Amino acid sequence: MTTATEQTLLGFDYGTRKIGVAVGQALTGTATPLTTLRLVKNKPDWEGIARLVEEWQPDALVVGLPFEMDDSPAEVHDQARRFARQLEGRFHLPVHLADERLTSREAWSRLGGRAMKDLGSIDAMAAKLILETWFSRR
Repeated sequence: MTTATEQTLLGFDYGTRKIGVAVGQALTGTATPLTTLRLVKNKPDWEGIARLVEEWQPDALVVGLPFEMDDSPAEVHDQARRFARQLEGRFHLPVHLADERLTSREAWSRLGGRAMKDLGSIDAMAAKLILETWFSRR
């Protein structure tokens, strides 16, 4: 359950090359895509993430956990869990995991033609959907 102290949250759509980021408000249950960060030497862009944490001052973080449609873990499932643990260790904030099944497909659908022009926007939109899904299940 989201507590009164968890008002602003950052959501992350972890990928092997990019991480989409969104910000959301627990009170309204809505989120906004922020940006997509590229991995640096196969590692998360910790400086970029730190800037976002500093700017938005979130009360908690949400990381999308990828599953296949048959409920088996997706290929990057373990990497996303590791990323979540690293976020918690670096920023000392609560980190929640959310099923991110079909969020990228839904992001493509919502962005339509814009997705072809700006592939990075897909990941940020997926992060928005991850956050909003997490809110709705609370």
